[in-house]
Amino acid sequence: MYPRRVIARLPTKLRIAPQARLRGSVTVPGSKSLTNRALPLAALARGTTKISGALVAEDSEVMLRALQRLGVELETKGATVVVHGAGGPLPARAATLDLRLSGTSLRFLTAILAAGEGEYVLDGNARMRERPVGDLVEALSRLGVEARAVDGRPPVTVRAAGLPGGSVSVRGDVSSQFLSGLLMAAPLARGPVRVEVEGELLSKPFVDMTLDVMAHFGAVVERDGYRRFTVTPGEYLAHDYRVEGDAMAAGYFWAAAAVTGGTVTVCNLGAGTRQGDARFARVLEEMGCEVTWTPDTVTVAGPRRLRGGDFDLNDMPDQAQTLAVVGLFADEPVHVANVGNLRVKETDRLAALARELSRLGARVEEGDDSITVWPLTHEPEGPVELETYGDHRMAMSLAVAGARLPRVVIKDPACVNKTYPRFFEDFLGLLGARLS
Repeated sequence: MYPRRVIARLPTKLRIAPQARLRGSVTVPGSKSLTNRALPLAALARGTTKISGALVAEDSEVMLRALQRLGVELETKGATVVVHGAGGPLPARAATLDLRLSGTSLRFLTAILAAGEGEYVLDGNARMRERPVGDLVEALSRLGVEARAVDGRPPVTVRAAGLPGGSVSVRGDVSSQFLSGLLMAAPLARGPVRVEVEGELLSKPFVDMTLDVMAHFGAVVERDGYRRFTVTPGEYLAHDYRVEGDAMAAGYFWAAAAVTGGTVTVCNLGAGTRQGDARFARVLEEMGCEVTWTPDTVTVAGPRRLRGGDFDLNDMPDQAQTLAVVGLFADEPVHVANVGNLRVKETDRLAALARELSRLGARVEEGDDSITVWPLTHEPEGPVELETYGDHRMAMSLAVAGARLPRVVIKDPACVNKTYPRFFEDFLGLLGARLS
């Protein structure tokens, strides 16, 4: 067994203080998206891979434990994981996996296990059982895999006898993880796999990330934009991999610098990143911030006055919560559009945002796939306890409001353990405080 890594212990409620200009530098955790792509591909590869800079949090722990239950040998030391690849399908012929609330783990492993041999059940917690997986299961079924999910939700049952290959289509308007899972599994098929995307593909940069990691491990994929993909059968080959800092996590610090007029440098993310969430820094630049890019760092300095505006965040929907919070302090409304898939995340994030920002006294308008936030006209008079709904991204984005507004209290702050256990320690540190 690999040792379980440290998870932050936090109080049930946490007040954000002091209100100050966020200043300094921070090294954010490794990208969750890259970690949870590199780990299973290294497990499928022939040879031994060292993954450095990996995320150390609940989501990566879920993937690591699942891979171990599936017969993969691995060792961990901090953010370094050594994976002894299986050189093909994962070894275990039967397993029941509790993937908690890790959507990447459940969706990627569903597809990957379908390309092997055995009987598997993939399940999670109560919220995971509400999240969609039906489009992926249907696509696998059309490729000849016996897969089932009642009402299109977990648990997923897979009875696999190898992936024959062939052509299939998958919807692009619910989650790009369905397409990513199919692509990751496709090199293990007996024949070429052709995947066509139906409708508009959400979160396109995440598919680019999938293809980049696949290429790193030797997979060959031909593509016609984001419409069609053809994968040639072959094998993944072990190759050491460095995970860069998580651009999503960086966004909270950039946003806090923006709303407080501070300056923050993220030290393990640079101009060459392929993470779509890094574009959030450019959105803040449009709003008046000064942004400096180097090969290894991104620095955001807040302006005297933030500009509002209309922003389409289809390519980085998880930044919508943070941008909505920034909108509280702009000079005109901020409209965040084309982010309807936020309703099927860890919580219905659009509804949750509308409720919590209203608690702060903001005028908020919630659309089917959008949210509009008007600037605050006055500060809350007393303490305001903000719900997080067990959603790590709610907790971290709402903390940005607390950097500017006094008496903001975050409930259940420990939900950040999902992707960033040290978040509040780092965040309060840049405000000049310590986590007591």
